This record gives sequence, structure tokens and C-alpha cells, in this order.
Amino acid sequence: MSNSDPKTRPRPGTWPPVPESSPMPPSSWAKKTGFRPKFSGETNASDSGQISLPPPRPREPQTQPDLEAGRARPQPAPNGVPEREMATPPPAPAPPSEKDNKVKRRKESDGGSKSAANGPSGVNGQAATAPTEPNSQPRRASRSEEVVDVLPHGVDDDGYVARHSHMKYELRDTPGLVPIGLYGFQHYLSMLGSIILIPLVIVPAMGGTYEDTANVVSTVLFVSGVTTLLQTSFGSRLPLIQGPSFVYLAPALAIINSPEFQGLNGNNFKHIMKELQGAVIIGSAFQAILGYSGLMSIFLRLINPVVVSPTIAAVGLSFYSYGFPLVGNCLEIGAVQILVVIIFSLVPLGLAITWSAAFLLTEAGAYSYKGCDINVPASNIVSEHCRKHVLRMKSCRVDTSHALRSAPWFRFPYPLQWGTPVFHWKMALVMSVVSIIASVDSIGSYHASSLLVASRPPTPGVLSRGIGLEGLSSVLAGLWGTGTGSTSLTENVHTIAVTKMGSRRAVELGACVLIVLSLVGKVGGFLASIPQVVVAALLCFMWAMLAALGLSNLRYSEAGSSRNIIIVGLSLFFSLSIPAYFQQYGISPNSNLSVPSYFQPYIIASHGPFRSKYGGVNYVLNTLFSLHMVVAFLVAFILDNTVPGSRQERGVYVWSEAEVAKREPAVAKDYELPFRISRVFRWVKWVGL
Repeated sequence: MSNSDPKTRPRPGTWPPVPESSPMPPSSWAKKTGFRPKFSGETNASDSGQISLPPPRPREPQTQPDLEAGRARPQPAPNGVPEREMATPPPAPAPPSEKDNKVKRRKESDGGSKSAANGPSGVNGQAATAPTEPNSQPRRASRSEEVVDVLPHGVDDDGYVARHSHMKYELRDTPGLVPIGLYGFQHYLSMLGSIILIPLVIVPAMGGTYEDTANVVSTVLFVSGVTTLLQTSFGSRLPLIQGPSFVYLAPALAIINSPEFQGLNGNNFKHIMKELQGAVIIGSAFQAILGYSGLMSIFLRLINPVVVSPTIAAVGLSFYSYGFPLVGNCLEIGAVQILVVIIFSLVPLGLAITWSAAFLLTEAGAYSYKGCDINVPASNIVSEHCRKHVLRMKSCRVDTSHALRSAPWFRFPYPLQWGTPVFHWKMALVMSVVSIIASVDSIGSYHASSLLVASRPPTPGVLSRGIGLEGLSSVLAGLWGTGTGSTSLTENVHTIAVTKMGSRRAVELGACVLIVLSLVGKVGGFLASIPQVVVAALLCFMWAMLAALGLSNLRYSEAGSSRNIIIVGLSLFFSLSIPAYFQQYGISPNSNLSVPSYFQPYIIASHGPFRSKYGGVNYVLNTLFSLHMVVAFLVAFILDNTVPGSRQERGVYVWSEAEVAKREPAVAKDYELPFRISRVFRWVKWVGL
């Protein structure tokens, strides 16, 4: 660092001297030209979105967040002294001049906002303004206003990631019933695919009828509405929709295709559903204990974007064997469905267009073949002509008459509607491990959504509270019998960024609408009539977006780091390669399996490489290592916490400190429990502010 003696250094104009620094990074030219990049963070944008050019002043190093301490790294002050030492100015050889007095007044003006009533960030995270002296120079835009998109581009005076400044409605906004209704309806429309598609996959796999599918869809709508209200009121309090997660889909299919269920006679659906309920309840109870006991706060220190990114991406990539192979059974509908969704970028609109086309083709007799009945199993069809067309009949037809005729007008979903759950320790252990993956998924969702809608990121205690409530929500899902656990939908973050609707009131209103719709049985019957090929085509889009959303978590770390590239690359490769080894082990190329080809990866429990004398241990190990997201999580978790790397390089998530959150009214209002419930649980420090 060069000498900071004011007698030996030039003074540019009326500004105090600055130390000579290294050459500016190539991206810093944006601050002088007014260029506003979308992702670089080199901007001086105000809340109104206008670009404000700072007055001419000496170059100043950009503040870098110190993620290790959760604060901003101290930067050189105008007189060359670190910011933490500005309170004690260095001794001067001469009495302070008028110029020094101006500098002192300007520094006092900069620090004045920290003593505002609403804390460093003012009301709802907005930067507070302090009065300026008449002779002082115009201040530049506050760093808390320098936020673009969902990235942590700005760091405020306390060093925390700044809040998004272009949301139409933020977390605690209540603009009125009409705006909330319209935006909330749009919000839930974009999430409809994630909520209803999983029952349309697992119920036919369990041998369920159209009536069973309609009942499960109605149950999913009811449980999703109830758990969303619980999460926004007593959990993380972020506007995240709760619903059946794709994280639970692969283990559910593995349990459905267990060898002990292959030779069942009678109603396979209810028997397998009770097994799933027992596994989900035990695994979800483990997740609730993980959250409410405070263990999640400790575990949180080891979970970073480099771990979250490949884990969530592997969830989407793991279903490649189900997607397009099923679409290929009816290309004239499936391929059109994919193209329409890509063109319009809206799942409900694409679903309506293709669903209508499939209905017209079905009514016109395009998928009706003489002498063939879709309700007769393929093994009982003697005619070669029918065997050739049975897949097209099952995949392409829109049999609305069956689903609508069997569904009642009013039906109240109630707990234990399929019977008493059956508990097996081996299936429960698989679901307990998967609940950890679901918690990792939620960590990324909490962090990303808080940057969009809240004044600050949640504290570790708030995050633990949210994970604990997700566990309780999944217990409810197990009791009601949705077939999978309930968690915060990852796609929700993308929807918030697109719709600019971050109000929790909109999400709560939509949850109430879901509960009302779940009571109308015909709604579930109508949704159950979606043909399989349309479901597979929509899932191709949903799973692709899920993989992309998972990889987008790398934006919080140094994505160009060779360390991170190697970790993510190895995690993704082994997440596909190791499960393929387990899934193909012991299967003869000419073997005739009794399950469809797209379900073959989930029958691993009967032929995996683990073949000890303990059948339950073999089941657990063979099943877990055949799940792509489990392998991705293990590889990324081990490498990220063993391979050397700075916290800045790893992109360690920055969470709000409990002491700071309690001092700021805006943060307290964002995350504190309603009805003064938090006062009752003050002694439980690990699940509060």
C-alpha cells in the first residue's frame, strides 16, 4: 500500500486523498459509463430502476462481502484508513482545516442512517436517508439499492445481501383483494403442473383406477392448501407453496416396484398406498426432529450452493427414462405438447391446447381399434392387432367419461382414508434419507426466495423452524395419503421472479382456493383424465426446468472456479453412472420383466449388487444407491467439505444473525410468528429469530 501521508500525496480537487490502488477490474468501467449489466452487480440503480451516475470522484475499491463472517469486508476510507478505524482519526500535524471539517461532516452524514428507528435498512429493508449538509457533496446511491434480479449484487451498511428492488408486491404487502387474487391465480397456475402431475404418475403405477386417481388428486390439492397455510403462518413465513415434491417420486416408485408387491392379488392400490404412508410418516417425523431439535442449524454449516446445485439438478435428470420414452408412444400429441409449452412458456396454456386436441382425436375415433378394449390387460389380449395398439390406447386416449362419471360432486378428503398405514423399517429408512435431500432442496429455496421478497435472509433458527414444519406437513401428507411427502416447491422461486408477486397474502389466498377445489370431486376427476402422454410431455419440461434451477444455485458461488467445476461435474456424472450400475446389475439383456420399461430402474431392490444375508440391509443399500439425488448429494457433500476452498469461492450462504434480526423491526416483522406466539417459545432459540 502506498504512503498515506497527506503532505506527500496529491489531492484531487476538493476530495480527500485516496491510496493508490491496483488497476481496476475490467468490469469496473461500468460504474463510470453508467452501463447497467444484468448479473455483474456493477450498477448504481435506484429503487425506481433509473440509473444514477455518481459525481466525479476518485476510484474506490468495490466492497466485497466477507461470507465467512457474514459481513462486508472493510474497505479503505477516503483518507486511507480502514472503515473500522474511522472513528479514531490519525493524528494530524496541523489543526483541522475547513476541508477536513467537510469530510468529517460527510462521514457523519453517511453513518447517520444507522441510528434510524428502523435499523440500518429502514422500513422493510429500504435504505434510510440521512439529512445532508448544505456544503456537502451529493451522496451516491445507497449500496442497499444496488440490486438486480435475484443475485446478491449489493451489500448494505451491515454487510448483508440487499433486497430485490423491482418486485411489484413484497413479503408483507397487502395491496387489495383484486390484485392479490389476480396475481395469486397466476402464481398457482404456473405451479399447477408440479402439484397434480405426481399423482398421475404413481397411482397408475400402483394399479389404481380412474376413481383412485381422482381421489388422490383431490387429496393432494387439500393437503397442499393446508400445508401452505401452515408454512406461511408458522414456518419460514416465506411465500413458498407446499406440495408433493419430485424428490419423493423416485423412492416412491422404488417402493411401489418392490418385489413383495409384484404378486399381489386384489386391490394393489390400497395395499401399496398404506406402505407408502407408513414410510412417509416415519421419514417425515425424522425431518421434523431434525428441524425443531436445532440439528438443522448445525447441519446448515456444511450445506452450500456447491452441494445444493448438483443435488437438485440430479432430481430432474434422474427421470430421463420416464420422459421421452413414454412421449414416443404418441408423438403426435407428446411432441406437440413439448413445443407448445416451450413457445408459450406457460404450462397451463400448453396443457389446455394439447389436452383439447387429444380429446377431439379420441372422440373422433383416432385411438379406437376394432375388437380392442383398453381395460383388458395386455397379457390377456390374444389378438396380435390389439397387442400392437395397446400402448397407444393407454397413452393417447382422453377417457373423461370414466373419471368424471366415477368422481362424486362433493368429497371431503379425510385422514387414513385408504386404511391404517403399514410400517416397515427398511422403507422408512429410505424415506428418512430422502427427507434430508428434501431439506437440502428447501435450503436453496429459502435463500433464493428471501433475496427476492424479504428485507434480509432468514436466520438459522427461522430456517430450522421451516424445515421442522415441512416435516410435520409431510406427516400430514402421509396421514391423508398423497403418496409422497410435502415440501417447498423449488419451481416456486422461478415463479416469484417472473410474476414479481412476493406477497404471502397471495399465496395464502391461493391455498384457500385449493382447499375449496379439493372438496369438488369432479375437479379431481377432470384432472385425472389427462392422458399419460401429456403428463410425460409436461414432466419433460418440468424436470428440465428443475435441473436448470438446481444448477442456477451456482450463481452464489464462484462458478468459474476449477474447484467448483470439478466437484459439480463429478457429482453429476456419478449421480447418473453409479445408479445405472446398480439398476443394470444382475439383469439379463433378454429377461422379460413384468413392469414397463420406464419403471425398470426402480426395481433395483430385487437384483442389486448388495447381496448379504440381511435382506433388509440389501434393500436399503440397493435402493439408496440407485437414487440419483442421493449419490449426487453424497459426492458433492464430501468433496465440498474436504477439498480446500475459501468461503467466497464456495459461496457459503449468508444468513441473518439472530442478534441483528432482533434489533431490526423489518426483519422481525418478516419472520416472527403471528399472534405473539414467538413469546411463548423464546426459550427455544434455535427455531426463532
